[in-house]
Amino acid sequence: MKAFLFPGQGSQSQNMGKEILERYPEYKSILDTASQSIEVDLYDIIYGKDIDKLNLTENTQPCVLAVSFIAYKYLSEKEEIVPDFVAGHSLGEWTAMTAAGVIGFEEAVKLVRLRGKLMESACPAGVGGMAAVLGMEKEKILEILGLFEDLEIANYNTKEQIVITGRLSSLEKAMPALSKGGAKRVIPLKVSGPFHSNLIKNASEEMEKALENVEFKVPCIPLIQNATARIEKNPENIKKNIIRQIVSPVLWYQTVEFLINAGVLEFIESGFGGVLSGLMKNIDRTADTKKVEILLKKI
Repeated sequence: MKAFLFPGQGSQSQNMGKEILERYPEYKSILDTASQSIEVDLYDIIYGKDIDKLNLTENTQPCVLAVSFIAYKYLSEKEEIVPDFVAGHSLGEWTAMTAAGVIGFEEAVKLVRLRGKLMESACPAGVGGMAAVLGMEKEKILEILGLFEDLEIANYNTKEQIVITGRLSSLEKAMPALSKGGAKRVIPLKVSGPFHSNLIKNASEEMEKALENVEFKVPCIPLIQNATARIEKNPENIKKNIIRQIVSPVLWYQTVEFLINAGVLEFIESGFGGVLSGLMKNIDRTADTKKVEILLKKI
């Protein structure tokens, strides 16, 4: 069985997806549709020279979703690969939902742009931050975080790489404590806010309002969600989980372990940058993992 994995924010780069558009220019219509839906020229942002514009959260999120969806169309239509499961990392869960038919592409683009704006504005600049903790078990991390105010786990990327999030003043005190407590490395992340924390609870509440009248459908491909690391079929539960995801941890290695236990033998990263393929090597080195870029080179 196969699973498609969709990357999230942090995977973006200038010219991502260019190889597909050069070989299959018809897929530019997907970017055109996305641009028209939010009245922003995503093609110019992705293939222009202003990296700061691409890295602006409200732009990054629709750009990554659109290019990852193009990768999905390429994989399913040109490579004729049919996934048995889909999952996405944080923002990537929106692409997974789109691929599974839970929500329409144009609607998804509009909502992730709103999601980006809400996450950016939910916490004043300089108040929150994030850091990656390497080589420390989650129990020990949680024990140390409990000594400081407003700190939480944001991403369980692998058992050896856990991202923490929260109040910057507490984060700056917790980082040396984590190092002293046995972490191999603690790396501050270049992010604009404390994502997946209760400090941006307002973004979750506003997103709930925005989704109130949006119809979610039953997935046509089994969808594993970040908040539960389990398959969810009920549209209302999917909606609740995607709202909850804004302030709850991304259970990524748990998601991959669930897929392996479900019989998945092949993982394909439907997106660019190779972030998820890199994580896969640390979760299970024996797993057959492919990147879109590698498949393109075989043509």
